Amino acid sequence: MNKIVLKSTSPRRKELLEKMGYDFIIKSFDVSELIDNNLTPEENVKRISLNKALAKKELFKDYIQIGCDTIVVLDNKIYGKPKDLKDARCMLELFSGKMHQVMSGLCVIYNDKIYNEVIISNVYFKKLSDKDIDDYLATKESLGKAGAYAIQGIGAKLVEKYEGSLNNIIGLPTERLEEIIGEINGMEN
Repeated sequence: MNKIVLKSTSPRRKELLEKMGYDFIIKSFDVSELIDNNLTPEENVKRISLNKALAKKELFKDYIQIGCDTIVVLDNKIYGKPKDLKDARCMLELFSGKMHQVMSGLCVIYNDKIYNEVIISNVYFKKLSDKDIDDYLATKESLGKAGAYAIQGIGAKLVEKYEGSLNNIIGLPTERLEEIIGEINGMEN
């Protein structure tokens, strides 16, 4: 089994990788997450995850290096973490009664092999009343979360249904990551 480094400080990614049963270390480096408006949301999230995985690559020779970035997209516009509760309210009002996408750029590097892909899940929000939004904002859970909600938390009450990987929506597409790690470990045998 190869050593793994997760290049992220996200507690959700750490927790999901732990649930997969892997031993790993966490190292995070300053990588720009600025959105390039000349690129599509998919191209942006793929580029950012690649940059995260490539950061200080030479320090982790013989490690499986994982970079991931997750964004929320509605009508081809990217919604990041809200600046404040007012910004969170605007996002939740926009998502109300609509389907949006959660895209994760996943980049896994092992020696000279690079896997860099985008995994997409669809999330359908219920039609939210002002009270629904007020009650959710009062929990403060929306702060620090892309799209202003956490599907793994109280925010699940806002969601009617989803299609695709739940773990992708939370922040790490574990199903695809499992396939990639399995392929890498298979190359070693």
